[in-house]
Amino acid sequence: MTDAQETAADSSLRTTGGAPPEDGGTSVTGAPSTEPASEPIPLLEPREGIPPVIADADALAEVVAAFAAGSGPVAVDAERASGYRYGQRAYLVQLRREGAGTALIDPVACPDLSGLGEALSGVEWVLHAATQDLPCLREIGMVPTRLFDTELAGRLAGFPRVGLGAMVEGVLGFVLEKGHSAVDWSTRPLPEPWLRYAALDVELLVDLRDALEKELDRQGKLEWARQEFDAIASAPPPEPRKDPWRRTSGMHKVRRRRQLAVVRELWQTRDRIAQRRDVSPGKVLGDAAIVEAALSLPGNALALAALNGFGNRMGRRQLEQWQAAVDRAKALAEAQLPAPGQPVTGPPPPRAWADKDPAAAARLSAARAAVSALAEQLNMPQENLITPDTVRRVCWEPPKVVDGEAVGAALAGFGARAWQVEQVTPVLVAALSA
Repeated sequence: MTDAQETAADSSLRTTGGAPPEDGGTSVTGAPSTEPASEPIPLLEPREGIPPVIADADALAEVVAAFAAGSGPVAVDAERASGYRYGQRAYLVQLRREGAGTALIDPVACPDLSGLGEALSGVEWVLHAATQDLPCLREIGMVPTRLFDTELAGRLAGFPRVGLGAMVEGVLGFVLEKGHSAVDWSTRPLPEPWLRYAALDVELLVDLRDALEKELDRQGKLEWARQEFDAIASAPPPEPRKDPWRRTSGMHKVRRRRQLAVVRELWQTRDRIAQRRDVSPGKVLGDAAIVEAALSLPGNALALAALNGFGNRMGRRQLEQWQAAVDRAKALAEAQLPAPGQPVTGPPPPRAWADKDPAAAARLSAARAAVSALAEQLNMPQENLITPDTVRRVCWEPPKVVDGEAVGAALAGFGARAWQVEQVTPVLVAALSA
């Protein structure tokens, strides 16, 4: 066992370098209590070594039994192959729980982890940036009923840097290697350094959770965090995005409806090819090439080949399939062309308020200043105190009677949690009244 392993195994040392004091009060305070260790300790190896990758039903059954028999929260993480494969599926799932140790599971070989999810039902899951991993975990049958998000906890507590590495170093005094975060996790077999990195990602997650819980309690924000975590755990899967092709990078250059149709046709063609080949759409055709073709409206494959992103090593057959997409868009009747923009639900963009409704623009300016001041006072990002969209909606159509009850009801109606309503309502009432 290395020195780093021995240090990591000693729980009294693993919370050095910034763990909150034991005797904290309950009043909301400013900066988090973090005095990092003079020399952060590199965390080089998981304390029980790198576990074998679980890739068959028998081994998975043993893991399910072990984690069901474990105690306390369970640390959970997932690795995807963003930028390499189509979609956001999980290619490795990591878990750690007291009494069960660490498990690395291959969800390609074991695509149904619902048994594991059921075994951990009612257990608190500890994730970092939970909303990033929950969709791919849901696909394989793992859905938490309770969770603790260490990234969100860090935001609420006022940490300036909330990445996992920064949090582990600032709060626990250990340095995590982050060199493999953007690798192709669909690779098989997974190299040993990658597996070590993956295991270390859950090694101290529960320790971090415990330290952050104390810090949130010291600041009087623990109940706020619990409400946020409950909201994430109970949220339904997001609706599919409407017209995802409109998010093509560089779309601001595309003005005419015919050009928009070319973007749509090329995007949809690219998406079908990427899905069939199971590769990232950007590896099939870049966004810049799609926009270039839309602006140029090439008349044939030869003209298309002269555009950036289409020449070089692209074969004639590929050029013809992209030109066919352009031709389909050019052949559409006017009524079939996409609208210049998506239908707007809710208030118009704030830049248009001064012309459309000067009074609303004044309300928004006052409300933004008030929310900003309150967020600074509470030492948290404004968007975690209350979403900008919620502020805009209340300012655009304020209640007929501007008082605490009406404004609080409006905030709750837009999805604000109880703690947000309690904190934000007084400053919004003052801003709307002014």
